[in-house]
Formats: sequence, structure tokens, C-alpha cells
Amino acid sequence: MGNYILAFDAGTTSERAIVFDKNSAIVSVAQKEITQYYPHKGWVEHDPMELWSSQLGVAVEAMSLAGIEAADVDSIGITNQRETTIVWDKNTGLPIYNAIVWQCRRTASICETLSSYREMIREKTGLELDPYFSATKIKWILDNVPGARDKADAGQLLFGTVETWMIWKLTKGARHITDLSNASRTMLFNIHTLTWDREICDLLDIPMSMLPTPVENSQIYGESAKDYLGGPIRIAGAAGDQQAALFGQKCFQKGDIKNTYGTGCFLLMNTGRDPITSENGLVTTIGWGKGGEITYALEGSVFMGGALIQWLRDELRLINNAPETEELASKVDNTNGCYIVPAFTGLGAPYWKPEASGIICGLTRGVNRYHIIRAALDAITYQVNDIVDAMKKDSHNPVSAIRVDGGASVNNYLMQMQSNISNVSVIRPDCVETTALGAAYLAGLATGFWKDEEDILNSSAGDTIFNPNMDAKQREELIKGWTDSVGILLK
Repeated sequence: MGNYILAFDAGTTSERAIVFDKNSAIVSVAQKEITQYYPHKGWVEHDPMELWSSQLGVAVEAMSLAGIEAADVDSIGITNQRETTIVWDKNTGLPIYNAIVWQCRRTASICETLSSYREMIREKTGLELDPYFSATKIKWILDNVPGARDKADAGQLLFGTVETWMIWKLTKGARHITDLSNASRTMLFNIHTLTWDREICDLLDIPMSMLPTPVENSQIYGESAKDYLGGPIRIAGAAGDQQAALFGQKCFQKGDIKNTYGTGCFLLMNTGRDPITSENGLVTTIGWGKGGEITYALEGSVFMGGALIQWLRDELRLINNAPETEELASKVDNTNGCYIVPAFTGLGAPYWKPEASGIICGLTRGVNRYHIIRAALDAITYQVNDIVDAMKKDSHNPVSAIRVDGGASVNNYLMQMQSNISNVSVIRPDCVETTALGAAYLAGLATGFWKDEEDILNSSAGDTIFNPNMDAKQREELIKGWTDSVGILLK
């Protein structure tokens, strides 16, 4: 058995590979940004071949940086941007179209035509009828790529989310599988029966022959082809990025909550063995399947998290890099009444308004660069707080703490503001790479690298804790200003 776990972290803006040791410590990291394609307004695409080649490249680099070979690696765990949809020819192995990214809103009109089926879809899949999920993206590809429908009907096409594509490529087509957490994000999967739903597939005219075999999140799926990484390595764990982060944050108990500050923000609550149907705009999803048991979760998604900071940098050019936002936001005491509602790709939970566009309001002559930067960071905290409130209502439990991770969680201003606005403790682990760590844990548990969850808990590093220090009146005034701003888009 090797002494290391290799985690593939196939994200929205970059591909990363991280080598972990048995103490959950990072040994090496390699990363490469991936190209974003925006063919039309509201459309977002990736090149699936670039996703694969970049991921393989950083895996080789991470192993080299760590000074290890394939024989030193116990197993591979994979985590990925969810809902992103890839369709490829199973004979040639080539995609028939670019990957349609989770952020893409092109299928809003398809969702509108299905509105009468909204409750049926929600009851079976736990999800809202929305372009965010994979199902209507598959339909769009089959309807719009010449020859795709005929090939699909002939059983020549395969569908997969990104982890499915990576495993299929790693095994040179030997395994066409999806883990339960990713399957639960397609809007085609019945989270109660743990099977693909024929009624929904028929409704969207998606041949079930395209769909991968659902598997648990922690089991040995097969081996990587020996020529990719210098020798065969077991592939033993996979989970969508947010479920992987929930596991990586060691949210093993019912009621545990984490929030990942990535391209978007994703708040998940472990709800145990029973799914909770949300009455407040959240979705019900599978956290993970392991050892024959399913752990469910409530989830709320913010579409624009770290991507909002990228917008400040790349489009407005108000900052040179993301880390400096912490210092610049602290140069002013408040936003001078400015609010940003970043509905650049619609509003997600708990509003689900896909046609919404972003706004900046409360502008006066006194608003400057620093106020706008601070308003952008604050907008992230308000969006997260909307989901925290919805989660409290659905679970009928108070929330006392949120465990946080993701790139933007290193921003101390943002974390303190989140604590203030949500009036909870915000707990940031020393290792914020909990998405990749979760994938590593799932793989390592399957192979015996870690004995059990208790073994994982004993490998924990330290935490930084942010406690609220804002008075109730100020908090209420700020949240009212945010609510009024969102209300402009909801009219």
C-alpha cells in the first residue's frame, strides 16, 4: 500500500492535483487554469479534451513535485465541478460538443416548457427545475448538434459529468460510472430509489443507454491505465465538489454545516439518513453513499462567489488580484450605502430567478473604488446568509457555526463579515483544500488507508474561529438594505 493519496480536483476555473499524506497534510499541489468559453450571452462552455489533458498534466506534476511514483500512491480520489455536462462518442472517445458548464443558462426556455412537471421533478430528484442542472443541457446537445439525436438513439453516445469523463479517460473506456452525489445533481436521478428515472428521461427524450452506472462514493472503481501516471493506480473515491467538501470538513454528524467559497458559494447541511424536502428554496441532494448507507444533505447555491471577485479584477479592473480585496475593503468603514446584487447568471437559492441580471444600487457621488470592492465582498455574505436563514427554517434547528473552505475563505474581512451578518461562528480549518481532501478521504476509506471516520477525525489540524462582533441594530439595517436591493430584481 502506498503512503499517499492523489486527489484530482477538476474545478470550474482550474484543474488541480494534490498529494496528501496519512496525516491529511498537503505534500504537493499542481494547478492549471482552464479556458472559459462564452459563445453567447449567458452561455458558458469548457473544452472536455482540455479538462482531461490539464488534469492529467497536473497529476503528473504533483507526483513529480512530491518526488513519488505510482507505486507510492495508495489510490486516486476525484472531485469535480458538478452538473457540467459532457456528451461523447463511445467509439471514437471524442466529445461531440463542448462541455456545457453548470453556470450556463441557455436552457432556460426548455425549463419553461417543463413548468407543469416542476413538482414531479422536485419530488423525485430533490432539485428545482432549473438550467443549472445537467438534464436540460443533455437535451440541448441532442437537439442542436447535427447527428447527435440519431447517434444517441443508436446507443453510440455517452453522457457524463466531469468525474465520469475523468474515470472513463483514466481507464481508457473500461468504466462508465458516476458516483451517487454527482448523479443526484443531474435532475435525472431518483434520490429515493437510487436509480435513473425513466419518466424524466422520456420527458426530455434522453436515451437511458447514454447514462453511466451509479456507484457509491467510496469504493474501488478500477485502475488508471499504467501509461498515464507511470503505473496503474487504484481509483477509489469520487464526489461532486460540494459533497466532497462536506466530507472533507468532517461534517459526519446530522446538522453539521459547511460553506465553500469557490466560483460560487455552496452551503450544505448533513441531514442524516432521511432527505428533507425544502419549503424555502433549497434543494435536497445526496451527500454520499458509503458502506450501503446514504447520507442526505440540504443545499443552497450562490452562483456568484469568487467569480464576483474575478469580475472586479478582469472586467472592472478595480483590483490586481483577489487577495488585495481584504486590505482595500478595510480602507473604508462601510459601503457608503452601495449594494451589489450579482445576478450575472440569474439568482440561485432561495430565489431561483434564472432570468435576473445583476445590479449595483445605492450609488452616490461619494461612492469610490473601495466602497465597491467592499460591497462585492459583502454581497457574498448576504447571499450566503439568505441560505442560512432558509436552512434554519427547513431543518427547524438553530445554526451556531459554519465550517468554511475554498479560495475566498482565506480573506479575513470576508469571514468576519460573514460571522457578523449570519450571527454565527465561522470556523476555518488550517487546510482550506477540503474539497480535494474529501475526495482523498473517500478514496482512502475504500482502500483501508484510513481505517474509519474516527481515524480521520484524529488527523485533524487546527482551526481559526471568527465570532460575531456587530450589534443587532446594525446587522438588521444592513440586511434590510440587501433585501430591498434584491427586491428590485424580484418585482
